[in-house]
Amino acid sequence: QVRLVESGGGLVHPGGSLRLSCAASGSISRIVLLRWYRQAPGKQRELVADISTNGITNYSDSVKGRFTISRDNAKNTMYLQMNSLKPEDTAVYYCNFYGSATYNYWGQGTQVTVSS
Repeated sequence: QVRLVESGGGLVHPGGSLRLSCAASGSISRIVLLRWYRQAPGKQRELVADISTNGITNYSDSVKGRFTISRDNAKNTMYLQMNSLKPEDTAVYYCNFYGSATYNYWGQGTQVTVSS
């Protein structure tokens, strides 16, 4: 069993930065893809960014050039560096470690609020 613990959310002014962390405990040997999702009030959960085991990254168009996903294999931790934040980035951010339908784990979510 894998447990994911997120941290780093909070309140920030437009144009500011935050770094989210997602630390995994347990064996993640079957995990092939690490993802960040977000869900704003009244909206569906959307994929923000992902990173594969070989380091290939993908971003949604709405965050490309502003957000950076990374991972530290030694610490079993994934990060999301968020720069130039906008009010429309306000959402609950969730991390996801995916290996298959059986090996699919979620964090508890962390609130990010961008407001002046």
